[in-house]
Amino acid sequence: MEASEAAAIERARAGDSEAFRVLVERHSRTVFRVAYRMTGNEQDAEDTVQETFLRAYRQMGQFDSRARFSTWLCRIALNCSLDLLRARQRRRECSGARDGEGAARLLLRPAADPTPDRLAFSRQVRQRLAAALERLSPLERTAFVLRHFEGIPIGEIARVLGRPNGAARHCVFRAVRKLRRALEPVVSLRR
Repeated sequence: MEASEAAAIERARAGDSEAFRVLVERHSRTVFRVAYRMTGNEQDAEDTVQETFLRAYRQMGQFDSRARFSTWLCRIALNCSLDLLRARQRRRECSGARDGEGAARLLLRPAADPTPDRLAFSRQVRQRLAAALERLSPLERTAFVLRHFEGIPIGEIARVLGRPNGAARHCVFRAVRKLRRALEPVVSLRR
């Protein structure tokens, strides 16, 4: 952790709201990316970012300065995202509706000037990916997002998940295997 961040963290722990604002500015993009990848849409991601920083502010006294602040924030963001996803699932079960569109926006935006064939293929892949991501367990989805969207090393993912390195690696592996299986029929058509 760099000295300026460590100083801002200590000042924020002492109640300095300006120091906390500096931390928010420094980490808000990363928190937004994680939240967006977990929730599947901007509005939910923005709500998750706000909730993440609100919880972080309230819990600054619980931050262990031996850990990385970004890892601690990611864990809070993931918890907020999972809370939101659980609430969304409960609402879906109550209303009987099914929203597969949010997760479809997670990946694979078409290139500039795509051909109609390419657009159709991208749409098919997005739909399968969205459905496959929704079928992952929260632990697998979290591990996959952190590893493949955020590029976070396995050791940090293990700390975020509160699991040993091998268990975190296995979660990523299971998620990749499930996603490959779900996408295999579409990808084999393109060969």
